[in-house]
Amino acid sequence: MIITAIDIYRFSIPMEPFTIATGTMDHAQNVFIRIYTDKGFYGVGECSAFPMIVGETQDTCLAMAKDFAKLWKGQDALDIPARMQQLHDAAAGNSTIKSAFDMALYDIASKHAGLPLYKFLRGKKRVVESDITIGIGTPKVMAMKGIAFKRTGANILKVKLGKGAETDVERIKQIREAVGSEMKIRVDANQGWSFDEAVFALQAIGQYDIEFCEQPMRTWYNDRLPELMKLSPVKIMADESVYNHHDARMQIESGSCHYINIKMAKSGGILEAKKIHDVAVERGIPCMMGGMLESRIALSSKLHFVYASPNIHFYDMDTCMLGHLVDPCIGGVTYDGYKLNISNEPGIGADADEAFLKGCEKFTI
Repeated sequence: MIITAIDIYRFSIPMEPFTIATGTMDHAQNVFIRIYTDKGFYGVGECSAFPMIVGETQDTCLAMAKDFAKLWKGQDALDIPARMQQLHDAAAGNSTIKSAFDMALYDIASKHAGLPLYKFLRGKKRVVESDITIGIGTPKVMAMKGIAFKRTGANILKVKLGKGAETDVERIKQIREAVGSEMKIRVDANQGWSFDEAVFALQAIGQYDIEFCEQPMRTWYNDRLPELMKLSPVKIMADESVYNHHDARMQIESGSCHYINIKMAKSGGILEAKKIHDVAVERGIPCMMGGMLESRIALSSKLHFVYASPNIHFYDMDTCMLGHLVDPCIGGVTYDGYKLNISNEPGIGADADEAFLKGCEKFTI
């Protein structure tokens, strides 16, 4: 099945400002692509650039997408490993935009097979309940958001920390007191603490029944994670420390994490995400499905991947609920409260709304 053309869209989604330790986003810097083939199938892919984390912007993703599209014209869409290796040979890094290309190929392959993506990946449906994220603010404001989410039926809160260790402790104290003991609370410092701050904060919040802490320190302190693991009463999840399966192996074997957060924007898509998952399976390390600020298009591919990945035990799949002011997706993931489901249409089962695309800058290769 030969690739004949690729459409690339600047897929900006307005949103309420969302703050983490490394910065604030007021719109989702996304890119949407469609890959067309000579057999009448086309595949869709979406990625969300988060420059404070992965170092890619919407503009860099668009620039690389044009180069990648030129490489793929005339190539076999069904040979996913070969196509992705082409991209890796052409450019190191750039995992965010690579994930959109990977996603589109899996959409094509599963449509060609006449299967929903999760069945193409040999998975099966199960109950998937997402957490909901509280961005960084004052302790009082964050506690009020926790109460509001509880009233909407949320059972799991993910709390962003990493801006002042002492204030972070107060944030967790007030949130726990506000929502009570039944809700699960997990935290994410987004590399915001030094080693000493991480020790202080994790030891202080341990009394508040915290499920785990994502990425407490900058990745250049990875060598100190084994020491932190011994001092922390809160389990540690690797996020920015794990982009690929080699990172996963090194983090696990050095005793640096209890869990791993898999994100398509870090792994470059499903092909590498599966390798991370399998490395973790072999070593008994549970994983989480995470994300950046994707719409329900990319979220749909992630749900399919979760159904096919039994070692994913935690679900941080609330990205399009975090203040997106427009829903540019048709079909795809549906929410029942905070539980996710999807139809059995072939492929990913989601596409972009044509009305939304009319307002997007477009490039055709």
